[in-house]
Amino acid sequence: MSAATLDRPPSPNADSLHPRKPSRLEEHRRILSRPEFDRLAGPVRGSTLSVLQVNVGKWCNQTCRHCHVDASPARTEAMSHETAHAVLDLLDRVPEFVTLDLTGGAPEGHEVFRFLVDGAKKRNRAVIDRCNLTILSEPGHEDLAEYLASREVQVVASLPHFAASRTDAQRGNGVFDRSIAGLRRLNELGYGTRLPLHLVYNPSGLFLASPQAELEREYRQVLRTRHGIEFTGLYALNNLPVSRFLENLVRTNRLEDYLATLLDAFNPATLDGLMCRHMVSVGWDGHVWDCDFHQMLELAPSVPMTVSDFNPDLWRTRAIATAAHCLGCTAGAGSSCGGSLS
Repeated sequence: MSAATLDRPPSPNADSLHPRKPSRLEEHRRILSRPEFDRLAGPVRGSTLSVLQVNVGKWCNQTCRHCHVDASPARTEAMSHETAHAVLDLLDRVPEFVTLDLTGGAPEGHEVFRFLVDGAKKRNRAVIDRCNLTILSEPGHEDLAEYLASREVQVVASLPHFAASRTDAQRGNGVFDRSIAGLRRLNELGYGTRLPLHLVYNPSGLFLASPQAELEREYRQVLRTRHGIEFTGLYALNNLPVSRFLENLVRTNRLEDYLATLLDAFNPATLDGLMCRHMVSVGWDGHVWDCDFHQMLELAPSVPMTVSDFNPDLWRTRAIATAAHCLGCTAGAGSSCGGSLS
């Protein structure tokens, strides 16, 4: 595998009488190719390496309204064992990666998930599983919660809201009840007390996430009182205008309003902590990206690499590609895979 194999959208043929229609991703990149972020933030460069985030594939047992991955039960993209071996080799070569962060889709539903977890634990790395909770009750995954606990995997679990109606509106009918059942099972195994269990909130409309500490107190009170659920902490994320959410904004003529909301809330104090400066995003095919959102847009990094030829020195000092969706990470208290930035 080499960086030279990185897929690039073909250029339109200007001489053709029938120009090729732009692909969906090309259209998304065109829409987001705006100067506002660069004007406010200036050039953004890499910094340290600490987290290797790996998207093992786009299959998911859910089809969520705001999913930036476009994941669903119909997706077939999945990481091969060859690429999974290359991920573990990368951990051997770059000791700065102290955490392997596994995401999808539903990462647990992919064949290489447990191979990667076991390999990372053997290398004394922390492992994060970004879990949608309903996977815990999917047929064939009945032992998943016990497996995660036995490996002391940190669980970061999506729960868009503590109200059933709001979670189901975003994730599908019945998802809230299955999520609560999943949380109770995790609690029984020591998650939320002995083992780390973080919940993830994201807004359901055209507004920024409320203050993270305030949301955590509210979540804790409601989930403990109504459902007997304990958790370690909560991450509050902004919605970035990517994929399904972007298309919804365009379809309803609300993109300009949402971008104005992000622009008005730009916070320069978030820039040092941007996840693209400290985290490496790996796609299911082994290509390396500035972040998970860039990966889904196929917004190429300035120094194209794969897990097999990854150069940490070049990556730490690279210029990071940016576009209008990056405003979601710098709005308000900021937003990252680890929650607020300020």
